[in-house]
Amino acid sequence: MSIWQAFKMAVKSVWSNKTRSALTMLGVIIGVSAVIAAVGFAQSCMKAVSGLIEGLGSNVVTAVITDYSSRNSIKVSDLDKFAESSPYIESISPFVMKNDMVRGNGENKYTSILGANEKYLAMDNIEIEFGRNISSTDIQNSSKVAVLCSAVTKKLFPDGDAIGKTIKINGVSFEVIGTTKSTMNDADGTDDDQVIIPVNVAQRTLKISSVTMFMASAASSETIDLATQAIEKYLYSIFKDDDSFMIITQESMLSMLDQITNIMMLIIGGVATISLVVGGIGIMNIMFVSVSERTREIGIRKAIGAKKSDIMKQFLIEALLLTVVGGIIGIVLGVLIIKYVVGAIDALTPVYSKEWIIAAFTISAAIGIGFGVFPANKAASLNPIDALRNE
Repeated sequence: MSIWQAFKMAVKSVWSNKTRSALTMLGVIIGVSAVIAAVGFAQSCMKAVSGLIEGLGSNVVTAVITDYSSRNSIKVSDLDKFAESSPYIESISPFVMKNDMVRGNGENKYTSILGANEKYLAMDNIEIEFGRNISSTDIQNSSKVAVLCSAVTKKLFPDGDAIGKTIKINGVSFEVIGTTKSTMNDADGTDDDQVIIPVNVAQRTLKISSVTMFMASAASSETIDLATQAIEKYLYSIFKDDDSFMIITQESMLSMLDQITNIMMLIIGGVATISLVVGGIGIMNIMFVSVSERTREIGIRKAIGAKKSDIMKQFLIEALLLTVVGGIIGIVLGVLIIKYVVGAIDALTPVYSKEWIIAAFTISAAIGIGFGVFPANKAASLNPIDALRNE
């Protein structure tokens, strides 16, 4: 019997039991679609985070202070002096941060209040859309002015007319002097969701005495390592403990992100294998049921000259057909989930992994062959006389 004849018989058998075939394929469909959707979501998240990290610039170093004891505090003036004394640092932006309620235009929004200087926006790759940035004069005069990022502007001033208006933070009034362009589709918890005020004013308003973080721009990308070493040496001279601060560069963040991505892909791959194996076991069980139901048919075919290879070929093709069709439906479903579910999240751009789509389909087809061998071999090994006696 030719492959084409075996294929037509397999299609006829699958089609004659539509409900059972659909339920059999369900495990493969869910397994393949879940793998593709999970990988797509993970890679979309990683792409978004990677974009934020790369947006910082390769010559920017971020320092996070984890020791908040008063005896080891850092003042804004200390950092300014340090930046002036180091030949490897071009500029520095100390800032303090606290989540608080902002009120304005009859609306309220719980957001991040960031105290920074005039250099912060450029270092964090945030652009002014309307109005102006905080200036050094604002800081010298302790002016109560604020720059609203896009998510805050959208909430408090949906008409976009925020310049010159007043907002309140902890009961203190601030004049809005600027609004920023969106970088993360106005998503909460991102750089779009913050209010920026002069760092010295923020310390008084938020009651934060010392600097909690700062960003430093190296003189060039070639001196980033020297700038990092200078910052580490400076902070160690204050805290006397490496665990009291963290130094973060674009390279270290991308390396960490790459490690996280690899771990996530391994976990997803393990879950995918388990789900597809479960689907394969379901196919094997149904194929065994099919062999039992068609025992007499197999006996007739063998009695009129069908070879063992012919019987085995037919049942293997049936199993493969179920997994291939289930795999194709799973791919379509997974792609649709990425497009319409992941794509609906403002901060994410859908990512479709061709490698994982091919891998999921290949694994599903291999499982169809692997789990189809046992029932196919059982069918092919039936004694024609015993088969014909079966009722």
